[in-house]
Amino acid sequence: MNKLLFIASALLALGVSAQASANADLAKAKNCMACHSIDRKIVGPAYKDVALKYKGQKGAEDILIQKVLKGGSGSWGAVPMPANSQVTPAEARTLVKWILTLK
Repeated sequence: MNKLLFIASALLALGVSAQASANADLAKAKNCMACHSIDRKIVGPAYKDVALKYKGQKGAEDILIQKVLKGGSGSWGAVPMPANSQVTPAEARTLVKWILTLK
């Protein structure tokens, strides 16, 4: 039984790791990483800082999806985030869900 539990845990960890990597790849492919990084500010905030700021906020996912799609300003300083016409709503949801899991 312990072997089975170990194998299941390992497979789950691999799946989570692969998903995190795939979502980071999506962020790179959509040019998000030109202004953002996972753990440090570039032009925009670090994704980990975004996750921390919105942690536990009701409606955060929908708010951030709209910011990804339409852009925004004022939340992180004077530099506005432009709209991202190359990102579909489904991709924006995937990216935001991933960002909100970062610690």
